[in-house]
Amino acid sequence: MEIAPLLHVTRGVTALIGGGGKTTLLYTLAEELRRRGSVIITTSTHIQRPEQYPVLPEGGKDAITAALSRNGVVCVAGRSPEGKLSAPALPFELLSELADYVLVEADGSKRLPLKAHAPHEPVIPACAGQTVYVVGADGFGRPIAEVCHRPERYAALCGAALTDLVTPAMAAQVLLAEGYGGGWVYVNKVETPRDRANAAALAAALPGTVVAGSLHRREYQVY
Repeated sequence: MEIAPLLHVTRGVTALIGGGGKTTLLYTLAEELRRRGSVIITTSTHIQRPEQYPVLPEGGKDAITAALSRNGVVCVAGRSPEGKLSAPALPFELLSELADYVLVEADGSKRLPLKAHAPHEPVIPACAGQTVYVVGADGFGRPIAEVCHRPERYAALCGAALTDLVTPAMAAQVLLAEGYGGGWVYVNKVETPRDRANAAALAAALPGTVVAGSLHRREYQVY
């Protein structure tokens, strides 16, 4: 099963935000979408350098077009002093003219399953036609302090203590407090009946569409 249609990823710019699993989702979408057109993967903040795709840290329009014709998927991003890749020099609007699909990782989570955003986050391109909020199912039932990026802010947004165990209701409170009013949420790492029950509970507390599943199994449920 493919996840791109379930998340309504269409041509143009799609931003991925939220908790851990964004990069794996980014690569999964890239592999699915390359069967339908050319794909640029990039970031508005920072990402790790992909090993499986050509990286154009300072590529101009002609270089990107040539790389896409050869490879189908390319990473267009700048160089970061920390060794990661940073936002590209070219505007996202221009990138969307060079490729059929542009997938943007629009914030970081330090690989933790859940996240609360700082005031300057996420950095969603103005031209993004779709934004997918990622939630890690492996964060449910564990203390906020252990599984959340920016745990103090997460706790404040859902009225909990750092030692409290995260519930789907708390996760929904955080999304709603951050302005989520509908759209698409992807619950990642849904592997067990308990994970599925938590994903269903989250979906019941939110407007919009929740897709839950396992990227490595390619099994998904839409709520």
